Amino acid sequence: MTTYALVHGAWHGAWCWEPLAKELEKRGHRAVAMDLPCEDPKAGTSDYADAVVRTLDGVDDDVVVVGHSLAGLTIPVVAMRRPVRKQVYLCALIRAPGLSMADRPDENADMAPPEFGAGIVGNDDGTNSIPRDTAAAFLYQDLTPEQIDWAMARLRRQGGALWGETAPYTEWPDTEYEYILGRDDRAVVPTWSRREAQALLGVTAIELEGSHSPMVSRPAELADVLTR
Repeated sequence: MTTYALVHGAWHGAWCWEPLAKELEKRGHRAVAMDLPCEDPKAGTSDYADAVVRTLDGVDDDVVVVGHSLAGLTIPVVAMRRPVRKQVYLCALIRAPGLSMADRPDENADMAPPEFGAGIVGNDDGTNSIPRDTAAAFLYQDLTPEQIDWAMARLRRQGGALWGETAPYTEWPDTEYEYILGRDDRAVVPTWSRREAQALLGVTAIELEGSHSPMVSRPAELADVLTR
């Protein structure tokens, strides 16, 4: 039995993995998810990784860590701190060892469409929020209205400290790697994902149909890919 540690992206929480967790459990595996401290504007990668490692306390070494979106910055730090068999980047950002995302402006210029960033709203406490229209257009375009309502009722504020942080590792942790992208992803552009997965992780991305949120829009298909 493999334990899948499911690490959410910006604005989300453990709740977003519920459909996928059910599918993984149907296939005889264990799924664990956690809430990251995303509402704290000062929380950085170390704080996020702490939340994941605490959740995995007592779990054996057969762990696959799946990081969605912004969680691509956290999962290699988890792999530095405890045994992990594989890291899976799901529609995720990739931060080069020893650098911040901002340190590679040319490579990351085409990562996300400008309209996506323009649709995010800043808050007085140093966090930001994503309005319904922006979320529906860029994260959830293949979800039903009911699924969008379910998600919007649970979205949280997101701090931005991670973006400017330098990766606290100078080489990649010694694990297996995979990258899974959504061909219709409007938040993390597929052309960027294909190029950077090869350039930074040395892998050819696995491609699913659909949006930035396959854990909700196509959980059975995603579970099949993960368990293969």
